[in-house]
Amino acid sequence: METEIPNAAAATDAADAMKCTNQSKTDLAERQNTKITKLLSHYREHFGAGDPGVFAAPGRTEIGGNHTDHQNGMVLAAAIDRETLAAAAVREDGQVAIFSEGYGEITFPVSGLDVHPEETGTTAALIRGTARSLRDRGIPVGGFSAYLTSEVPAGSGLSSSASFEVAIGAVINGLFGGGRLPYSELAKAAQEAENRFFGKPSGLMDQMACAAGGLIQIDFKNPNQPLVREIPAEWNKAGWNLCVVNTYGSHADLTADYAEIPMDMKAVASCYGKTVLREVPEELFYSDLPALRKRLGDRPVLRALHFFEEERRVLLEADALIREDFEEFLDLVRESGLSSFQFLQNVTVRRDPQNQSLAVALAESSRVLGKKGACRVHGGGFAGTIQAFVPDERLDLYQKEMNRIFGEDACQILQVLPCGERRIL
Repeated sequence: METEIPNAAAATDAADAMKCTNQSKTDLAERQNTKITKLLSHYREHFGAGDPGVFAAPGRTEIGGNHTDHQNGMVLAAAIDRETLAAAAVREDGQVAIFSEGYGEITFPVSGLDVHPEETGTTAALIRGTARSLRDRGIPVGGFSAYLTSEVPAGSGLSSSASFEVAIGAVINGLFGGGRLPYSELAKAAQEAENRFFGKPSGLMDQMACAAGGLIQIDFKNPNQPLVREIPAEWNKAGWNLCVVNTYGSHADLTADYAEIPMDMKAVASCYGKTVLREVPEELFYSDLPALRKRLGDRPVLRALHFFEEERRVLLEADALIREDFEEFLDLVRESGLSSFQFLQNVTVRRDPQNQSLAVALAESSRVLGKKGACRVHGGGFAGTIQAFVPDERLDLYQKEMNRIFGEDACQILQVLPCGERRIL
């Protein structure tokens, strides 16, 4: 059944809490407590005896709506079966002490939650920013210790940073807020941390998908209260597999490339006295193409064209999935991929023409899959990952070919996780 309600509403929170509680019990049974037991052991080895709570936040995959969220647009996104887990407990000395596997320990006083410019682009900025954003929402943040481990690989395009931020938010909300903040507020707090403290001008899709769970259509027309609609993700039953391929292209020095996309789109919107493209009537944009090209040049116009067409595709993709018309859905995925490549132009980096790993992955995916699958750039683009829907009969061949080209385990098969952020224990 379809639902379309503000995700901050009490009914949504209650339903999501029940869904996550049930999923948590399933996870614990299936995993036989192995991961949780190991996490608690590491916490106690590092911070000493105690009885910490356990919190979780999944990574996410973008299904539709490439670079639309920062224009108050619509997206399809799904939580995945790769999570950040945190064991955490209150401490009395007013210190925040977080040990994250792979990044070491970060400690600072809870009284120091202002922006620290020297932390821009660091894990410390994400932690400090999330704590500050939750305090600004009325959570009385105190000192705490936390040990984090993540199954979401960094640099894979699966939003390891958003998963981390939302996990930190779940910890603080659980320890000091009684879990009272809805997932929508946790998502916005995490985005604020990434924007203000970390220095990355991201939209809200990543954090919202990690916080909410499941496959969802998100409408950001009102970014302060996005609308969320649950969408069925039954492609496995129809013989399709969701894959992402990490091409291991470097994300270093790409912040400007990412930032130019919303800048170009907003330049078009400003011609109409608007701040984002969602506020611009589509028919006016198309009628004004000659004037816009003369005023702004072609790239902003092409990127705006992508936005309007991608908005249409999100609605059509959601409808196709609801009707279980997977052939139409795959046609739309292909359209989205071509639009990102040709119009949005986030597959290659123009100043580095010799490194085009995403383009190679898309070309080889198209060759191997032919018309028996679909592929597209995934997430921010320029480097990192592509996404593919692969039929059962070609899954082994596809995975072997991608791993041969890009390295062992480059191709990952993902499942949609019905749970978002939650307290497990």
